[in-house]
Amino acid sequence: MLRTALSAAAAMLIGAGAISAHHSINAVYDSARRTTIDGLVSQFRLVNPHPFLLLDVSDASGRTQHWTLEMDNLGELAAIGVTANTFKPGDRVIVSGSIGRLQPETLYVLRLDRPADGFWYEQVGFNPKIGTRPGSPAR
Repeated sequence: MLRTALSAAAAMLIGAGAISAHHSINAVYDSARRTTIDGLVSQFRLVNPHPFLLLDVSDASGRTQHWTLEMDNLGELAAIGVTANTFKPGDRVIVSGSIGRLQPETLYVLRLDRPADGFWYEQVGFNPKIGTRPGSPAR
């Protein structure tokens, strides 16, 4: 009986970890509070289940804020051509999205533009899209 109880407790702990690892976007980000930030990529983490873009953003006083931006799931991004080299340190991007509910300087990406080459990314429902504006310089 003790073995069964310990097995059940272990299964619950493992299951709790899996649930917290993949979260509801609406539980973490407030879709009613949106903002746009302009900054430089410091790192792109193409990880499962959701890739992260780390961005350095200068505030009004010139201090650097370190933002963590969450993107759509890895499988969907890979399917539209996003790779580990899509975003490089130093890339300037302009990003719009939903602000984190509890964590400052976090954002769920809904739209991203990279002015240097016209690259854009947009999260539209369950179908992320990428492209390049016509006439933009090649990267």
